[in-house]
Amino acid sequence: MQQHSQPRAHPRTPATPGRPGTRRSLWAGAVAAAALVAALIPGASGAAGAYGAQAAANPYERGPAPTVSSIEASRGSYAVSQTSVSGLGVTGFGGGTVYYPTSTADGTFGAVAISPGFTATQSSIAWLGPRLASQGFVVFTIDTLTTLDQPDSRGRQLLAALDYLTQRSTVSSRIDSARLGVMGHSMGGGGTLEAAKSRTSLKAAIPLTGWNLDTSWPEVRTPTLVVGADGDTVAPVSSHSEPFYESLPGSLDKAYLELNGATHFTPNSSNTTIAKYSLSWLKRFIDSDTRYEQFLCPLPRPSLTIEEYRGNCPHTS
Repeated sequence: MQQHSQPRAHPRTPATPGRPGTRRSLWAGAVAAAALVAALIPGASGAAGAYGAQAAANPYERGPAPTVSSIEASRGSYAVSQTSVSGLGVTGFGGGTVYYPTSTADGTFGAVAISPGFTATQSSIAWLGPRLASQGFVVFTIDTLTTLDQPDSRGRQLLAALDYLTQRSTVSSRIDSARLGVMGHSMGGGGTLEAAKSRTSLKAAIPLTGWNLDTSWPEVRTPTLVVGADGDTVAPVSSHSEPFYESLPGSLDKAYLELNGATHFTPNSSNTTIAKYSLSWLKRFIDSDTRYEQFLCPLPRPSLTIEEYRGNCPHTS
């Protein structure tokens, strides 16, 4: 059964200015076998047995078992390297910076491309690069072709960046091309939805205080975490993030996180709340890492940093 959040019981804070197929088959087989064994052994819990076997058999898990401290930390367990990508040597987007785990001992990683917003460059979202990469992802913070590009263009550029990353980049061998996601701020957030609509094979999408004149997204099939801000006067949640979330299919794994005491530009600086839930979402859906489900379900409650959180639980993807 899916659990949905209850309507908020408190007033809104006033706005303020400002080779994958084979591995999946093996994993699924291991889970099914574990469930059968649990059902046949007296006293064993089928659900618990299957969950434990799934976690143990998941070939995509990266890093130690997560804790609240680990997902809130500014750096994870992986040392991170980075490399610059010149816009002169790529097509379809404006270049950027790739952050990646230095070690190759754990095999390949999922990858995420992140777009800045209107008039901004990759520097505005650069803090997410090492933070997410140190938790076990290859992260590409991109520059757009021009700083004035609209959301539909930014969506295409996110996909072009992922294609470059997995096919031509110097770190392509470190990436599992079947496990990709997109993020973006403002018009980059609107572009995140455009990318997810265009490429349904994406595993995760996270628009951060997104802006897009198109507010209806029933075509999206990618698990999506919509992040809004209660004090956003550029892309107010009532006309952007909330309708984005509500228009996503009801059967989709989706969530809506509204930041408390935040503005449109909050994603441009290091933010623990954005990082911990973005990380948990990417881990849960790009890595199929159910160890992170505990941070998403039950639904997080309103707090000093969370105005509201909506979503469906348990997740099914």
